[in-house]
Amino acid sequence: MTDLISSSPRWNALQKIAFRFFFIYFLFYSSPWDVLNIIPGIGYLIELYNQGVEWIVIKANAHLFRVFGIKEVKQVFNGSGDTSYQWALHCFLLSLAVIGAAIWSILDHRSNHYRSLNYLLCLFLRYSLALIAFSYGIQKIFALQMPFPSYSQLATPLGDYLPMRFSWLFIGYSTPYQVFSGILEVIVALLLLYRRTASFGVMIATAVFINVMMLNLCYDIPVKLYSMSLVLMCGYLLANEYRRLSCFFVLNKPASGCSIYHYPLTKKWMRIARIVIKLWIVFLLCKSAYETYDYYKENQLVKDHKDLKPGVYDVSRYTLSNDSLPVVQPDSLQWKDFIIDRGTNGSIATKDTLFRQRYGRGYFYFEADSSNQPVIHFYKADRNFLSLHYRITDSSTIQLWGKKYNDSLFVELKKSTRHFPLTERQFHWVSEANR
Repeated sequence: MTDLISSSPRWNALQKIAFRFFFIYFLFYSSPWDVLNIIPGIGYLIELYNQGVEWIVIKANAHLFRVFGIKEVKQVFNGSGDTSYQWALHCFLLSLAVIGAAIWSILDHRSNHYRSLNYLLCLFLRYSLALIAFSYGIQKIFALQMPFPSYSQLATPLGDYLPMRFSWLFIGYSTPYQVFSGILEVIVALLLLYRRTASFGVMIATAVFINVMMLNLCYDIPVKLYSMSLVLMCGYLLANEYRRLSCFFVLNKPASGCSIYHYPLTKKWMRIARIVIKLWIVFLLCKSAYETYDYYKENQLVKDHKDLKPGVYDVSRYTLSNDSLPVVQPDSLQWKDFIIDRGTNGSIATKDTLFRQRYGRGYFYFEADSSNQPVIHFYKADRNFLSLHYRITDSSTIQLWGKKYNDSLFVELKKSTRHFPLTERQFHWVSEANR
């Protein structure tokens, strides 16, 4: 595919077949009709369509694709974009694009070009990339996507982390680096909004999203398919301009002006539609910025409990059913340390599945009642699974007691002297030795 797609009076067969394939693939991958959900009654039809696609994908995978040897797949919403269903969906979309392009080529072999459709496709991809880049960028500018490591994360042995969480921590540690990454993504979005700077924006977007894709691939972050699709979108836009870009960057020849984002709007309704689309895009950008800033303000308002201060506490005494257990006992259910993180979150070094287990620690969030008989309520997935009385005996000691199942539990916590150098956010212009 070349920039002749948008400028030549006649496309060759390869250009037309390639366009048909990518047009169908990007159309069904992006599902632009989802925005019609805001229209009363349309949402029901879109839901029926989505259910139909899900049924087809499941059946096609069971009888045809069997991605990674998996016969039965189902759609789940758990934050992963690389589920077996998503792989089956992409196989289905690629198959649909191949079959659709073949049928289109048979039925419409006389068309000389698809400049109008290509203009709409490039416009859609350009604005889609702008919205995506802005959404991720504004989160990074407020350092919300990768927060600074918590006490619980700092206390977890490095070898216990999975690659994805490790990557989140190394980016989250440096707020300036995260903000810098976010600024680049916002710049990409702003450049893509204007036709005069769109080509430059696509080039920067390609570099940014390739870096994101490599992070996802190398650190096993489960949005590989999504990031590869973003790179593919950038690649399609660049392919439309490869001749003029190669003349400018490689061949040292005069380059023609960009034409893929320009289209003669000869009718009034076209000009009105362009204005409406631009206003809609601006509205979506402002909405994204406002929601991100609102979440940032909420995050800043999170307060620590007045009695239970954030920090690492060593378990100096652990008594269950009136039997004192040794503090260090491998693979036991006892508590080895107790950490209170910022706000009302925390974790315990225990293998007790009563708590949500992650990386060798049991996580929870809590609510503390500071009445005459102070109580701390432990929660997991909005379910109160444990309630214990607590007492602050001195500035470094907390006592917890109550019932765990049918057993009596008593725990004494001592403020740990453990120090995490990472929390100092060290930076040195001069380093006399390699540390």
